[in-house]
Amino acid sequence: MSLCDARLCGLVVLLTIGIAPRLARADDTATARAAEAFFEKSVRPVLVAKCFDCHGAEDQQLGLRLDSREAILKGSNEGKVVSLDRPKKSSLLVAIRREEFIKMPPDEELTAAEVAALTKWVELGLPWPKSAKVEGALPNDLEAGLWKSHWAFQPIREPTVPDVKDPQWPKTPIDRFLLARLEAKALSPSLRAERRTLIRRATFDLVGLPPTPEEVRAFLADDSPNAFRKLIDRLLASPRYGERWGRYWLDVARYADNKGYVFFEEKNFPWAHTYRDYVIRSFNEDLPYDRFLLEQLAADQLELGDDRRPLAAMGFLTLGPRFMNNTHDVLDDRIDVVTRGLLGLTATCARCHEHKYDPIPTEDYYSLYGIFRSSVQPQLPPLFEPPPQAEAYKKFATELAARQKKLGDFVNRVYDGIADDARTRAADYLLSAHAKRNQPKTEQFMLLIEKGDLHPTMIHRWEGYLEQTRKSDDPIWRPWHAFAELADEEFQAKASEVTAALLTSDDPNETIHPAVRELFDRPAPTAMKDVAQRYGKLLTRIETRWTALLAEAAQAKQPLPMRMPDAAEEALRQVLHGADSAPMIPRTLGFGFLSLIPDRPTQAEYKKLLKEVETHSANGVGAPPRAMILVDAEAPYDPRVFLRGNPARPGKAVPRRSLGILDPERTTFTKGSGRLELARAIVDPRNPLTARVIVNRVWMRHFGKAIVPTTSDLGLRGAPPSHPELIDHLASTFIQNGWSIKDLHRRIMLSAVYQQSSQSQRADEDGKRAATVDPENRLLWRFNRQRLDFEATRDSLLAVSGSLQHVLGGKPVNLQAGFVPRRTVYGFVDRMDLPNLFRTFDFPDPAASSPGRDTTTVAPQALFLMNNDFVAQCAQRLLQRSGITTDSDVQLRVEQIYQHLFNREPMARERSLAQAFLSSGSKPGSGGWKDWQYGYGRVDESAGRVATFVQFPHWTGSYWQCGSKLPDPKLGWVFLEATGGHPSASPDRLAIRRWIAPRNTTITITGNLAHASDKGNGVRARVISSRGGLLGEWTRHDSTSDTPVKTFDVIQNEAVDFVVDSRGQIGYDNFDWVVDIQALDKTSAAEQTRTWNSKTDFRGNGQDCWQQYVQALLLTNEFVFVD
Repeated sequence: MSLCDARLCGLVVLLTIGIAPRLARADDTATARAAEAFFEKSVRPVLVAKCFDCHGAEDQQLGLRLDSREAILKGSNEGKVVSLDRPKKSSLLVAIRREEFIKMPPDEELTAAEVAALTKWVELGLPWPKSAKVEGALPNDLEAGLWKSHWAFQPIREPTVPDVKDPQWPKTPIDRFLLARLEAKALSPSLRAERRTLIRRATFDLVGLPPTPEEVRAFLADDSPNAFRKLIDRLLASPRYGERWGRYWLDVARYADNKGYVFFEEKNFPWAHTYRDYVIRSFNEDLPYDRFLLEQLAADQLELGDDRRPLAAMGFLTLGPRFMNNTHDVLDDRIDVVTRGLLGLTATCARCHEHKYDPIPTEDYYSLYGIFRSSVQPQLPPLFEPPPQAEAYKKFATELAARQKKLGDFVNRVYDGIADDARTRAADYLLSAHAKRNQPKTEQFMLLIEKGDLHPTMIHRWEGYLEQTRKSDDPIWRPWHAFAELADEEFQAKASEVTAALLTSDDPNETIHPAVRELFDRPAPTAMKDVAQRYGKLLTRIETRWTALLAEAAQAKQPLPMRMPDAAEEALRQVLHGADSAPMIPRTLGFGFLSLIPDRPTQAEYKKLLKEVETHSANGVGAPPRAMILVDAEAPYDPRVFLRGNPARPGKAVPRRSLGILDPERTTFTKGSGRLELARAIVDPRNPLTARVIVNRVWMRHFGKAIVPTTSDLGLRGAPPSHPELIDHLASTFIQNGWSIKDLHRRIMLSAVYQQSSQSQRADEDGKRAATVDPENRLLWRFNRQRLDFEATRDSLLAVSGSLQHVLGGKPVNLQAGFVPRRTVYGFVDRMDLPNLFRTFDFPDPAASSPGRDTTTVAPQALFLMNNDFVAQCAQRLLQRSGITTDSDVQLRVEQIYQHLFNREPMARERSLAQAFLSSGSKPGSGGWKDWQYGYGRVDESAGRVATFVQFPHWTGSYWQCGSKLPDPKLGWVFLEATGGHPSASPDRLAIRRWIAPRNTTITITGNLAHASDKGNGVRARVISSRGGLLGEWTRHDSTSDTPVKTFDVIQNEAVDFVVDSRGQIGYDNFDWVVDIQALDKTSAAEQTRTWNSKTDFRGNGQDCWQQYVQALLLTNEFVFVD
């Protein structure tokens, strides 16, 4: 290790002393609320549906009760069922994983998602809302109607701006609301921040990048009273603004570039970036927020004119996770992103039961479900820009049309085949639907079958159809349901009695379809199989007649009939062809289509044809971008409440409409799916939630804390606002000013509260008292110091290094593929496997809409800044900027570096630290490092010379190697470090440490070669002079050897190479070889190097200490925190 390396850690510590702010930590309350929200959404429904029948308030088998945290911790008659110390060993989890003798639930295995939810819940420590009543329909506060007075459900009205004792401090009405609260606590605000702080704060806030030294100088030189306003306007006009604030919205929209876990389809979204680019453009153009939401929910139904770019907005709905193609989970995600993201309500808690806290009944959830179930994704999304007229596009379009036709023909064959099978095998499907207790729940997971087997989806549809006929008391199916009530063991004994009752009833309400009556006017059936076969023969006869009618009309070239001439026969035809019949599957090619083709060969064919379309449409020559939209289905879906969230148990029919809390009139949506009507209800100025939610989110991004901490939950379980009048003032003026986000920024940032100092320890009595009264700074008596998030940290590194590319939009890039100079917002977001780097810096999980970001302080963050090659390259590139001098004036260079990193002059102590550290690299006797080079090459064996030598291009801070990865994808394992290295397998890539003679002299060489593995065949080491050839050779395997070279003369610039190879067999070839070179000339000047040591001289390059110095500055809190 060089002297620079040895002192780097000490420098980092010294630089951070005195400037380290109070580290931000995740808010415990927010974490607790997130855990409770997880319980409500993912755990409670499982407990209610699968556990309470046997382990609830009324029945506790084995003494185990699961309807409270206390009861679970108490355990059963056999002992504890949960261990919080070793959660995965808990017997409760062992049982639901069905790993041992006890398997729970005994009759029906939990799905993988349910097991995962309960496992996570136990690992979190069984979070359980204190006021929760699990089995009651509603908790007491809702039963009492207390929600009616909840602040967030009240109409938004402009509050009266309060009077304050200090009329000089407020700059805007915002300040008066804040100051009134401070004065009520006998507190006072902090002083105004210095101007350097303000420009850094505003620039990071609005564009997510540090100001340049030139921008700071210009702002400090502007003495006009509106200088800060001009600064804000300039930043809001920058294209960088949309990249910064668009990323915040992508958190809400749970943006990702792939689908998560899917079956048999392309995992990546081909055009996700078009939504990201739409969001960035919308923020840059200050698209009114109400229009912004309308376009994201229903752009397909708006009058767009010639500009069809807003179609890309619908990625808000379509870019969510695909949940293994489970339709119901996908729709639940869309409901969640709309209600939590836009309205601040946890509506998906009502999927399985009435919402436990907010006035959201299950009927409201399924009304929304019906809206989104009535919206489908086209197989090929539309263009949103005029197609190019180039010849390449014409060829592209022709080929795409051909591929689409092949896929369309295949899909039609699948639908027709399924429907025909359902009609011709009606008896088999009826019997399977009846025996549903022996059939898997086809809605829970995808089944794989062999061709010719009964179709799982069709079994489910027949089951649902029969349930509806039972509820409607359909005359065709009255006998079926009568016989279906008989148990198998009593069927023969009671069938005659049932038959007689059916045939002899004179109740006009119990009539039976005449053709069905004939089926049972004979000996009674002996089993349900007999009943199913009788119905099957009748339906087959009707299908045959209908097919003949169609054929006759076609042969006669007459219009095809729409119905059968006989009313009784038409009623039977409706069983097979009616809009609600089982065989009439809606023809939508969405994420649920794969469930219709559960056999492997057909799936493989579909996957092949779909990939051909997707690949060509996304990557074909001349392919234009497309918008991932929804469109209304041909026939809207009429929703029903799924009892306990189970699609196999449809209950009460509900209309498509908005939440009751937003529409007391309960208006039914009648225009298609109802999406546009829902969107208009959400942006209606009378809606009490939408404006409050967005102004609260914007406030949070500016101040680090929101007025309402639970930004995605403004309901009864959410935290109360710290300043309720202020949030209403912001919301009302936001609406009045045209829903302008940029106007909202100006009003917030021009306030005195925004321009306060962030000094956390004021010396005066007011400061001490404020820290005691309001330690969390909820009243904002000072500004909150904030740590840069992941994007701003990475982008700032690129910006200060002069490497940041300012290119708007485009396809995503892999941020981990070497040195990528794009802004982080354009990085590929992998929902399936979010990189550790993203998680380390608290990037939100794209699996769901994010209410905000945690701020953690963990060791990997510092390790990234210390060790990652990306950071090292940024440090090196900063030194190469045009604004950084290259002369020998250390202090001038340090000043310039400080201006780029911190926009200030270094303090005296910082200057002395820099001088001491940087001078360590040029002390007498240490200059020998300049005479070494490191690389790889080839030896000409016949000539005994090094034939080729290529210097390593990449310095890691410890190693010289071929690239950022080891082994290098192309060149393999070859590298050198201070004490040794590793050769490659190829004779063209031998490890070579080269010494260049700085003058004519006589030298002697000593050293020690070591190979420390009994595996492999060892290494060979050679010393080769460019002038004198081979000077020495040694072979070692699991042993050591001295490597002396006799005294010889060298001339200036002669190369002496220390070459190591793998002896023809790669593997276990790490070696140590430290050599000393001694110059024997007697008349050398005192400053000339006389000795060289390969270990102590080893370093990166001439800028090594400077690079490490800059990297140490990048580690400081001053760089990653903003005052």
